[in-house]
Amino acid sequence: MSRVSLLLMIAVMASALYLVRTQYESRSLTTEIDRATSLARNLETENDRLDVERRAQATPLRVEKLAREQLHMRTITPAITQYATVPGGAAASASAPAEVRP
Repeated sequence: MSRVSLLLMIAVMASALYLVRTQYESRSLTTEIDRATSLARNLETENDRLDVERRAQATPLRVEKLAREQLHMRTITPAITQYATVPGGAAASASAPAEVRP
């Protein structure tokens, strides 16, 4: 009977150690899942912030302001419009490239 008791005690101890190990792994995996979830939330927030910032950068007024200041562009008016003429009429425009005169 003592051999059976000893084997049962070893089996119980092995089972207890295995249980402790699996609980530890479970807790560490739960912690890792929580960290990943938190990181995902932070990335979503950052993405939303960048989306709002991108939309703010692309407003028509801002684009027009940058075009005027940095690219020195101006709005089109009839006074500064230059028209290109094609010598020989419309038939020549289909066969030859157009010549632009200032």
